[in-house]
Amino acid sequence: MKNQQEMPKIYTRTGDHGMTSLASGHRVKKDHPRIEAYGTLDELNAFTGLLQSEMEDGIEKKRLTAIQQRIFIITSNLALDDDSSSRGHRLPSIIQKDIDDLEMAMDAIQNQIPSLKHFVLPGGSRTASLAHVARTVCRRSERQMIRLAEQVQIEPLMLQYINRLSDYFFMLARLLIHQKGLNEQYWDAHFRSQEAQDDK
Repeated sequence: MKNQQEMPKIYTRTGDHGMTSLASGHRVKKDHPRIEAYGTLDELNAFTGLLQSEMEDGIEKKRLTAIQQRIFIITSNLALDDDSSSRGHRLPSIIQKDIDDLEMAMDAIQNQIPSLKHFVLPGGSRTASLAHVARTVCRRSERQMIRLAEQVQIEPLMLQYINRLSDYFFMLARLLIHQKGLNEQYWDAHFRSQEAQDDK
């Protein structure tokens, strides 16, 4: 059996002064917009993994594993700068089918849950709450990718995927509440007046 190449040590001591390396070896500050963008995607992937581990077996649990793979694709691509491309780095990319699959998943969920008529308060169950956390981190990832896109070229399909993904997490949160037979909590625009009544 052919020996696999061992991974280097996890610590390098090269980031002790607030700098890190891109895939090309180019050194940038750790708060560089590119690092912020793919670092937040890493955070999103971690929350997605936590959500996946809390869910019961089923199609959406399997889908989350596939989603993690695609988040990693985007993360890896953002770690490549122009110097990386010139050195022959090639990675998988997001394709239209990835976006279509998310849209079809949302359509399928839509057919299983009540229509939405009010703003939903995040929460209701642990798994639904985790889905909402993933949704908000996904939105932050999108904002940071858009900010980065003002400086460098980002594949449009990657931005589209992250945009659809945040919508998917919202729909998934609603599905998880519905599957448990729980009621969603809605935002009440008049809750202040109700509080005033209760205080009397």
